[in-house]
Amino acid sequence: MSRLKLSMGCWSYDRTRSLLDGSIQPDGIDLNYMSLPVEETFFRMLRNREFDVAEMSLSSYTVSLFQDSRFIAIPVFPSRFFRHSSIYVNADSGIKEPKDLIGKRIGNPEYQMTALVWIRGVLSDEYGVPVNSVTYFTGGEEEANRSEKLALDLPADIRVEPIGPTQTLSAMLGRGEIDALYSARMPSSFHTSGGRVKRLFEDFLPVEQDYYRRTGIFPIMHTVVLRRDVYEQNRWAAQSLYKAFCQAQQETYKDLSQTVALKVMLPWLTAHVEETQRQMGDDFWPYGFDKNRQTLSTFLRYSFEQGLSKHLLQPEQLFAPETLEAFKI
Repeated sequence: MSRLKLSMGCWSYDRTRSLLDGSIQPDGIDLNYMSLPVEETFFRMLRNREFDVAEMSLSSYTVSLFQDSRFIAIPVFPSRFFRHSSIYVNADSGIKEPKDLIGKRIGNPEYQMTALVWIRGVLSDEYGVPVNSVTYFTGGEEEANRSEKLALDLPADIRVEPIGPTQTLSAMLGRGEIDALYSARMPSSFHTSGGRVKRLFEDFLPVEQDYYRRTGIFPIMHTVVLRRDVYEQNRWAAQSLYKAFCQAQQETYKDLSQTVALKVMLPWLTAHVEETQRQMGDDFWPYGFDKNRQTLSTFLRYSFEQGLSKHLLQPEQLFAPETLEAFKI
C-alpha cells in the first residue's frame, strides 16, 4: 500500500525535530516538512492553503471557523508562551500599572494575533482593563504596511485604527506616538530608545509563575491544522499525525533530562527543568485534548469577548473527533 504524501509548514522546534529529520515518521505518511518562519507559514496557509498540514495561530484558526471552515486541527501545540512579558510601554506615557492602560493608545501588529488575544484577556480578567477601554493601532512592527491576515468584523465599541503606510509600531512607541505595544516580538526600540521603551511587568517571571499557580493556564499560541479536504479524504491521517507529534515531543522531554552532556545551550538547564517540573509537573508542555480543556475554554471565551468569534465555541469544536480521546504511548 502506498504511503500518503503530505507537505507541512512548521518552524524548527526541539519538540518537532524528530519529524524534521525523519527519525520519527507518521504511520502511513511521507511527510515533507518545510521549516519556515511562523509568519510565513501562517500567511501562506491562510491566504493560499499551500500546505496539507501546517502550524497555525490558534486565533487565526478559530476565526477561520466562522468564515469557510477550511481547516481542522489536532490537539498539538508547538508554541506556548506566558505573555505578561510582551507588554511594552513608553516611559513617558504615565503607565505604571495595568489599569493605567485604560484610555491609552495601544499598538497591536494584528488585532487577531493569538498572543494579543491572551494579553487583552489576561488584562481584563486579572487587572480590570476592559478590552474596549483603549484604542488599538494596527500595522507593521518593524516594517510598514502589515495588514490583518483575515478580514475582521468587530463590534462598534472596539476601536481599531490602521497606522500610516510608512509608520511602524516600534518606532511610534519609541517616539511616544503610541503609549504601549502588545506584541509577540520584542520591538527593536526596546534596545534602541535609550530606556524610553520598557516592559510593563519589568520583573515578569514571578508574575507569570503566580498566574500559572492560580489559574493552571500555560497559554497556547499555535496548534497544527490539516486542510479540511485532505482530512475528509484521509480521516485516519489526523490520528497518525497526532501520534507522531506526541512521539517527537517525548524525545525532547528525554533530551531535557540528559545530564551526561547538555543538549540545549543553557548553562543551568538541569536546574531550570527541575524547577519547572516542581511548579508545573513532569508533563509541563501538554499535548492532547483533556489536559488542555481549561486553557482552550479560556482562550475561546477571550476570542468571543473580543469580537473575533461570532459565538462562543466549545473546545471540542476545534479538533478532529478522532483525536479527542487521550492517546497513550
